[in-house]
Amino acid sequence: MQKTIAHLHLPPRTAEQCKKMIGLPLKQTFTNMIAMSDEMGDKCVTTYRRIFDENNFPGAVPVFPHVLETIKTLKENGLTITIASSRSTPSLMQFIHDMHLGEEVSLVLSCDNITHSKPHPEAVVKTLQHTGFTPEETIVVGDASYDILMGRNAGCRTVGVSYGNGSVEELKAAGADIIIDDFDHLLDIIQI
Repeated sequence: MQKTIAHLHLPPRTAEQCKKMIGLPLKQTFTNMIAMSDEMGDKCVTTYRRIFDENNFPGAVPVFPHVLETIKTLKENGLTITIASSRSTPSLMQFIHDMHLGEEVSLVLSCDNITHSKPHPEAVVKTLQHTGFTPEETIVVGDASYDILMGRNAGCRTVGVSYGNGSVEELKAAGADIIIDDFDHLLDIIQI
């Protein structure tokens, strides 16, 4: 985000200001941070995607500890794993491929598959419709307030992870039912 802002000669923003925008649709990320025209918002998206593509390679984003093992254990125990992300479909599918999650995930929804972005519950509602589960049977896990609000707005229980883009305070303020410091704590929550 900072490279995009600098490239377009926009007023600089701190890493913390940028971090708070993660999870929003890309254009909204920039228009929320800096007052700008719709056209400049589109330029930000184009510039960001170019810079992202230039810097993206397998392993550029490491998996947090215990995530892969926990997801595999959940899947082996009959749970359905889905992903709802503000990433575009190509970026998200590449990420899932690079992380070797393709066989573990039953449904993937990107920003291209929904009309309303987080914190709107549309992605979770579509997931529930696809899977046939009720909100009471579903846990939404996320690292940002937008994820927690999306889950709560859909009537689901929510788990915030303390080590991602959002702070513990932001996750609590969004109403996370539980906050965990390690992804494998999901196994205790779900009692596997």
